Amino acid sequence: MTTLQITDLHVEVEGKKILKGVDLCVNSNETHALMGPNGNGKSTLLAAIMGNPKYTVTKGSITLDGEDVLTMAVDERSRAGLFLGMQYPSEISGVTNSDFLRAAVNARRERPIPLFQFIKEMEQAVADMEMKSDLAHRFLNEGFSGGEKKRNEIVQMKLLKPSLAMLDEIDSGLDVDALKLVADALSDIQAQQQTGLLVVSHYERFYDLLKPTHAHVLIDGKIVLNGDASLINKIDAQGYDWIENELGIKAAEEIKPKQNAGVLGVCHASKKGA
Repeated sequence: MTTLQITDLHVEVEGKKILKGVDLCVNSNETHALMGPNGNGKSTLLAAIMGNPKYTVTKGSITLDGEDVLTMAVDERSRAGLFLGMQYPSEISGVTNSDFLRAAVNARRERPIPLFQFIKEMEQAVADMEMKSDLAHRFLNEGFSGGEKKRNEIVQMKLLKPSLAMLDEIDSGLDVDALKLVADALSDIQAQQQTGLLVVSHYERFYDLLKPTHAHVLIDGKIVLNGDASLINKIDAQGYDWIENELGIKAAEEIKPKQNAGVLGVCHASKKGA
């Protein structure tokens, strides 16, 4: 069983404290929903786990199966089994999807993957995600729509076979059909590989499809509430104000997002900021 253990994690970005003592444990075959108003540290947590150099860990620990993740370089974290599906995937001109993915797959193996096996696996992943057959020869995310970029992240996940996957609003930019496609693909990956999932989303519909086993609310740099899927439904109906009132806390006020129907806690977010 794979276990990601985060203990008393404090993180700064350009000298500003964002995370102020996060405790979280994610195991194999679990799906954890990470919720909270925008600007309160959800993306920061995922980036810090993956080793983004913009994020400085000032206190606390992150371990994967007992190994100290904070001592690992980003590529070592990936080889250890961590994966981050990004909210804004980068475009890399001149590097084809197939070259990128084959290099990434080989970095996790003692011997390079046979070419025929790689082609077969990539073609299957592309077909599963209902993407164009020329995906392998296109430059990485260049000219892709928002939805194509997100589905391409799942193609990568299918080939890399991580033991613990973090998904940062992987559902944004997807239409209803693509949303179900991505959710079904994640469920299949989890069933086949026992992958642990840590999922950030503002949409109850996406969580309904994924059926999280755990739910957490992160406000002002701390996880202030833990629960199961019923917590997601309550936040969708009531926003985050009741949590602030009950616990006597206040969400960080930063960027104010646009209101969107079906967004978890939209009434709260429109008042409290991004």
